[in-house]
Amino acid sequence: MGSEGPAPAVAIHVTGFKKFHGVAENPTETIVNKLQDYMKERGFPKGLMLGSCTILETAGQGALVPLYQTLQSAVIKDGTVSTSGRVIWVHFGVNSGATRFAIERQAVNEATFRCPDEMGWKPQKVPIVPSDGGISRIRKTSLPVEDITKALAKMGYEVITSDDAGRFVCNYVYYRSLRFAEQNGIKSLFVHVPLFSTVGEETQMQFAASLLEVLASLC
Repeated sequence: MGSEGPAPAVAIHVTGFKKFHGVAENPTETIVNKLQDYMKERGFPKGLMLGSCTILETAGQGALVPLYQTLQSAVIKDGTVSTSGRVIWVHFGVNSGATRFAIERQAVNEATFRCPDEMGWKPQKVPIVPSDGGISRIRKTSLPVEDITKALAKMGYEVITSDDAGRFVCNYVYYRSLRFAEQNGIKSLFVHVPLFSTVGEETQMQFAASLLEVLASLC
């Protein structure tokens, strides 16, 4: 009874990355490209809407315009800022040395690339957003990272909470996204996955779907 309408859906938008130095086939490109169909087959949980699924260039500064266009697309509908519902950005990146999944709590305002990105940029100790201050500035996600990790571990996934997203493009994108999220009243999360040779594609697809379900239930 009562006159309240249904709670607004959680709209989750996801990104993955293309190939980059040392990783010829990025698992996150496959995960994000297949996620919409995978979720349809599995059945969407109540209150969850999967929005855009975008593959980003593995690049920092040179890919900034498409990154911001992608982020902006989630909050602007028909030229106006959409405030209905809740919006979460989930960025998937690969950690080629990892054996388990990692939910990243924070990003640092530092770009120090161990190798050039896909557009040839190789910054060293450069602030990602100079107006934010020095390279020690940290931005944290407003999502309950510990609860997300615990819920996924209970489902049987090998998953940890991490405070270090590296200093390469993953951290660069996460820092920009966290800043954008704070400015626009939305949420952002970065998740590192292993290579498919370490954890198979089907398990990784199940993990991605489970993560979206956990986010929908917690947020």
